[in-house]
Amino acid sequence: MIVDSGRLDDPQALAAADPGDMLRQVASSAAQVRQARYLAGEAGLERLAEDGRPRAVVVAGMGGSGISGDVLAAVCGVGCPVPIVTVRGYRLPGWVGAADLVIAVSCSGTTEETLLVAAEAMRRGCRMLMVGGEDSPLAELAARARAPFVPVRSAGQPRSTLWGLSIPLVLAARELGLTRVSDEVLEATARRLEEVAYRCRPTSESFVNPAKQIALDLAGELPMVWGSSELAATVAYRMCCQLNENAKYPAVFGGLPEANHNQVVAFDGFFAGGTAGDIDDFFRDRAEEAERTRLHLVMLRDADEHPQVVKRREISAELARERGIAVTEITAEGVHPLERIASLIAMSDYVTVYLAIALGVDPTPVSAIQELKARIA
Repeated sequence: MIVDSGRLDDPQALAAADPGDMLRQVASSAAQVRQARYLAGEAGLERLAEDGRPRAVVVAGMGGSGISGDVLAAVCGVGCPVPIVTVRGYRLPGWVGAADLVIAVSCSGTTEETLLVAAEAMRRGCRMLMVGGEDSPLAELAARARAPFVPVRSAGQPRSTLWGLSIPLVLAARELGLTRVSDEVLEATARRLEEVAYRCRPTSESFVNPAKQIALDLAGELPMVWGSSELAATVAYRMCCQLNENAKYPAVFGGLPEANHNQVVAFDGFFAGGTAGDIDDFFRDRAEEAERTRLHLVMLRDADEHPQVVKRREISAELARERGIAVTEITAEGVHPLERIASLIAMSDYVTVYLAIALGVDPTPVSAIQELKARIA
């Protein structure tokens, strides 16, 4: 693996390595929040509350669109009075019926799994909301179902249009009384995204740019990304997906406390760094040592952590370092859950794009996905 750190600080080389403008797409997050707020306001979401609170909220979506359901659940939190479930597949769960709200989300409006689930929800008489591309099959389904439809202006790729897809869901939950997200919180979230974008801007050099620093630290190592709350665990999943798609790079995600019951054992396995004593042993024979990939623990810290999880997070980091495993911590910023999750997602998005560029990988194309679709068709 060849890592070119200089590419990150050379404006011409950086631009050439990102021909699809993925960095620009990531930087559009704040604008997406504001635009989605306006488009959702024009869609008549208040109609969703006419029949009262639903029994459950089911979000149907795949990939960069499906993560919007996880963001919604994280923002509403564990105190949400109804369950929020994300369906990633072709089938609607058997228990879903007329008492439930089904939200179909597809950036393009053409995702086959989402269209099939939405059609099934229509047949079952579910309450519905559609979020996706204008003049698309999903928009046609919304018209047939007489359901509210929020159009999405794609930033370029579904995975970089997260806030255009997620904010309409958050506003729908607000109309239903499932969460408290004021207009002031939405604007504070947009400003928070702008702040992260400024710190992580392409013209900021690696030694002061936190996203570039983390990307270079991860290069050549296997990221194990853990979240210290359910909100942060959602970001851990998102970060691993972004590592896959942007950097074409493998990663493992988890959340505390669950990761302490399984994934932590990998600290003693093949990808561990060995004990501190082994690493510092000056007299060991290095000539025949095979260079191997090592774990790198990325801890996503939330401001709202259970006291026991605080202990688990701290001790997990200690165990990792004692075994020669590098530890990187990224801390959520802000007070409201929407602000906190936005700050973590923004930082991790920049990290994954910079890692791709450092490795000489174009972050935009997803050739394997396109080839798979073509073969299925």
